[in-house]
Amino acid sequence: MKGKRILLGISGGIAAYKCCALVRLMVKAGAHVQVVLTPDAAEFVSPLTLSVLSKNRVLSAFSTQDGQWNNHVDLALQSDLLIIAPATANTLGKMANGLCDNLLLATYLSAKCSVMFAPAMDLDMHEHPSVKQNIKQLISYGNHLIPAESGELASGLVGAGRMAEPETIMQHIVNYFDGDKKLKGKQVLVTAGPTYEAIDPVRFIGNHSTGKMGLAIATAFAAQGAEVILICGPGVQQLSNNSNINRIDVIAASEMHQVCVHHFKKADITIMAAAVADYKPAQAATQKIKKKGENLIIDLLKNPDILQDLGTKKTAKQLLIGFALETQNELEHAKDKLKRKNLDAIILNSLNDKGAGFGGDTNKVTFIFKSKKNKALPLMSKQMVAETLVVEVVKLME
Repeated sequence: MKGKRILLGISGGIAAYKCCALVRLMVKAGAHVQVVLTPDAAEFVSPLTLSVLSKNRVLSAFSTQDGQWNNHVDLALQSDLLIIAPATANTLGKMANGLCDNLLLATYLSAKCSVMFAPAMDLDMHEHPSVKQNIKQLISYGNHLIPAESGELASGLVGAGRMAEPETIMQHIVNYFDGDKKLKGKQVLVTAGPTYEAIDPVRFIGNHSTGKMGLAIATAFAAQGAEVILICGPGVQQLSNNSNINRIDVIAASEMHQVCVHHFKKADITIMAAAVADYKPAQAATQKIKKKGENLIIDLLKNPDILQDLGTKKTAKQLLIGFALETQNELEHAKDKLKRKNLDAIILNSLNDKGAGFGGDTNKVTFIFKSKKNKALPLMSKQMVAETLVVEVVKLME
């Protein structure tokens, strides 16, 4: 990124405060950063702060107070990349429909460089059909979407609509300027989330997996040019459109097994991050089981071991990586699983480690390789774990 000219457009939303950190990251990486604000953006973030951090005058109008013209055409043509973050519903709508009532929009419409946009708005706004259509339209123009994330919003609601974190946006920028996509042309199979095994039409056997780790892995591999088949169990959050990810939803372990076997043949790399139920009821009731007596006994049958089955089918040209979530004798159990299932590597995490396991946004893992090498990582975001995994997979392939 050293010497790259990046134009950062900030529109008027509460997420604008995150752009101070983003500017700092870009400048630290050696980029020349020019900030352009919409008129409303200055209500949420100080132009003076952004000017100090970017080491450049911040622009927000077509002319300065002393009558100097801020040439939007020159701004657009001199930039290597334009990033609009946060991209509010208002700004998205104007971008998608060619409306132009401020300096940022005039610059966007004049841009010849690539454009990235990071939506940020409240939950209901983000889910509104018109906003979804505007995002789809912008993608069709060739703009690059940096998907909004889920979490607590300024309104107090919880859901999709948070602007991606500065570190995530920065990774998109780095990936863009890194033209050498290390996994371009590779087929990657990823599983995510739980499986549900029906007891009756209402109840099931399952677990607490949310699929966040699997989603992060799919996203990280897609960012490096891989074509990803993502097989998700129930309840896994929907990703925003990513042309490199083909998502397939399943419910039970038997369905996941069938789909995995079908796609495994063409996969160069397979990463089994799903938490698959080991057992299922021998027979699922067709009607809801009514409460009778003090005890209910359910006969369970063993589910197919998907990872082990793929291990028997693996060729010398394929990489197969599993996960091991343990609660005791963690390293010993993980190494045994690695050997028994013919894996190239296994990723161990423990429910005894704070911040690891189901549901959270962080994980603490150890990579255990067939070569008997181990690599323990500190507590970090699941996205960072996924990006580290990509690096290790590239090393294995080399």
